[in-house]
Amino acid sequence: MKSRALKVTVIAIAAILGVLVVIAIVGLSLLQVRTASLHDDWQSVRKDVQLAAPVQVEGVEVITQDVSCGYAVIEMFSAWDGGDVTEESLYGEYGKVVTSTSQSFCDEMNKRFPSYKTTMRKNLTDMELLRAVHSSLEVGVPVPFEWAAKSGDEWTLHYSIVTGMDLQGDRVTVANPYGYVEELPIGEFLSRTSFEAYEDMPLFLKLGFAFGIFEQNTVFVPERVS
Repeated sequence: MKSRALKVTVIAIAAILGVLVVIAIVGLSLLQVRTASLHDDWQSVRKDVQLAAPVQVEGVEVITQDVSCGYAVIEMFSAWDGGDVTEESLYGEYGKVVTSTSQSFCDEMNKRFPSYKTTMRKNLTDMELLRAVHSSLEVGVPVPFEWAAKSGDEWTLHYSIVTGMDLQGDRVTVANPYGYVEELPIGEFLSRTSFEAYEDMPLFLKLGFAFGIFEQNTVFVPERVS
């Protein structure tokens, strides 16, 4: 009886492992297809006369995060908007970090900044993302977004703020709450918003992107409420 029970257990475990392997293979295939669908001829936006002029939002002061990148981005946006929300005030209110998902970050932006309507736009094509960012910067509003960024030598999933874009000059300016301003070519920017730049990404994160727990090419566009 014990031998038979052990055999059944081994078969059940093997079956479960087989299902998990299939799920992983399907997930990685889905991620590959989805990532490919994001890429289009983004360089053609340089021919659009409406996007020709460089755009820059002044007054976004970079900080080095103490609690989380999501809270730090909210603090930077608040300071730029003349408010006083800080990482510490947010953590003191909640006793935890509540911006770990894209939707929760968007919800917190809307809660903290009622004079703006912040819309999460996710899984945009490269051209759609560049247009969305440029349009917001053009009317003077910086754009929080998600991307891959390095903390020391390690890649992370990270929030930052786009403050400038020059499509003709091949430049994007980012206020990164790791404590510095980045100016990088558009191609590199898009490689990081799609998370393709994230080298040796752990399997659980890849599956998270594949099954919609995390998003690629995602921005949070704040529009002033009239």
